[in-house]
Amino acid sequence: MHDADELAEAEKFLHQRIPLTRAMGVRVVRSGEAGFVIEAPVSANSNHLATAFGGSINAVATLAAYGLLWLELREEKAEVVISESAIRFYRPIRHVIQAICARPEATLLQEFREALRTKSRARLTLHVQVLEEKRVAAEFTGTFVAILPTSSRREPCTQTP
Repeated sequence: MHDADELAEAEKFLHQRIPLTRAMGVRVVRSGEAGFVIEAPVSANSNHLATAFGGSINAVATLAAYGLLWLELREEKAEVVISESAIRFYRPIRHVIQAICARPEATLLQEFREALRTKSRARLTLHVQVLEEKRVAAEFTGTFVAILPTSSRREPCTQTP
């Protein structure tokens, strides 16, 4: 479980590095064994039908997965990008877009970290459920790539003659 300071730090990071999150009203709600949870009000993300705009739902889902990885990798200072995603919409959202990124199995997370450590690059597919009032409104799957910045990469030790 992450404490309130870590959640506030994650929200601040999202708002500073991805300015759209401020306009969307994105809030980091919690993080723990069950996953990473963010929310955004429909009032700031509505379409012509006064329901959540599909692009906003997709963005909030993407941000939930990104946020989970950011918390997991912030010590390594890895750069995280999305390489592929898919979303399926089931029902309209009228009040709050709540996205829950499921924490991957420990073995998958360990393999991901090991690949990042040894190859300076790793891929991980994450799953997000988007809820409104405890009902699944959309499901998102995204593959993310983490890359260690050049200054953090472990260069092979070489000797010059």
